[in-house]
Amino acid sequence: MKSISVFCGSSEGNDTDIITTAYQLGFYMAKKNIALVYGAAKIGVMGKVAQGAIDANGKTIGVIPHFLKTKEIVHTELTELVVTDNMHDRKILMYEKSDGFIIIPGGFGTMDEFFEITTWGQLGLHTKPIGILNINGYYDALITQCKMMVERGFLKQENLDAVVVDNTIEGLFNKMNNYVPLPAPKWLNKEGL
Repeated sequence: MKSISVFCGSSEGNDTDIITTAYQLGFYMAKKNIALVYGAAKIGVMGKVAQGAIDANGKTIGVIPHFLKTKEIVHTELTELVVTDNMHDRKILMYEKSDGFIIIPGGFGTMDEFFEITTWGQLGLHTKPIGILNINGYYDALITQCKMMVERGFLKQENLDAVVVDNTIEGLFNKMNNYVPLPAPKWLNKEGL
């Protein structure tokens, strides 16, 4: 993987391990020559991931909608900054610039990004790996809910298994590097329609 989108919060939350691990993730990616694609903010968990990558001389690509440029305080030391018209265009551009996706702690925006990119994978619109870095059990309840979806017949086990989960950076990257994409859904034709 040459580039990975990291979906995470524009707030720091109240768990210092999350902040530390976010920084370590950006640093790790830079040392592995993996470009960081993220939401462009200098603040919150987003800012920590970016700062880790910047401190390790990594490539950082920030993507932000115009209306959030001042609210989320754009990082001024990025390799590349792309401004979009809206949130949907932001997600599409982050998808296009990435070979995979990592979800770390965040709020509704992070959940929106996770579920949309995961749904696209389930529908066969992409075959890129999606990983959850489950720092201090932050996503335990989400994983439990997804298992409930399988148990109740709303989600196939193979689609849940397509999302890799680990509580360490290196462990997650090992799983993502060994990711085997889902077969194309049977209802899609050759054009993906």
